[in-house]
Amino acid sequence: MVQFIQAQNVSIAYLEERFGLRQAETEDSFTEWFDNLPAITDLEKQYLDRVKANFLSLIKRPPILENAVKMVILSPLLDLAGFYRPPFHLATEESIEISEEIIIDIQENGEETKEIIKGKIDVLVLQNQLWLIVIEAKRSSFSLAKAIPQALTYMLANPKANHPVYSLVINGEDFQFIKLTQQDKPMYALLYIDAKMNYIQF
Repeated sequence: MVQFIQAQNVSIAYLEERFGLRQAETEDSFTEWFDNLPAITDLEKQYLDRVKANFLSLIKRPPILENAVKMVILSPLLDLAGFYRPPFHLATEESIEISEEIIIDIQENGEETKEIIKGKIDVLVLQNQLWLIVIEAKRSSFSLAKAIPQALTYMLANPKANHPVYSLVINGEDFQFIKLTQQDKPMYALLYIDAKMNYIQF
């Protein structure tokens, strides 16, 4: 028998138990994001200021639903990053299924039960079939802590596990970045950026 679980209902404890997922204990998991970065140009700064102004206008009339977060915040950022042009391409609402070859239960009649996690990735940025970024957007009132396990589930489904994959979890007000590597065992790190662009890695 197969039991299906929705990715939005998965916890980090579940992923640790079923897939051996662990959080990195070092604070240098995101060094590639801070070393030798080009400065933001005046034009890019103006563009980002406009995105910020649009969001500040939007939050005056809550609730801000997931699709509004995607249109007002996420889409302009993807455009600015160049992800709408080659060599990148986007997939939206990409279906995934992930399972660990574990029998979770044997019924009295001898029937085995296995679990398969199903879900849909909001936005997947690819380059030559290599997953670069998994993006999960939520409405503004949604806690990012609840979306992190969902994003990690999608990241574990990456078909090229020998490459790191990154994720952005966004609700418009907060940004949570996740990095997952799977060389020996699945290991993730979190980077939180607040509205004042302060970052905390944990």
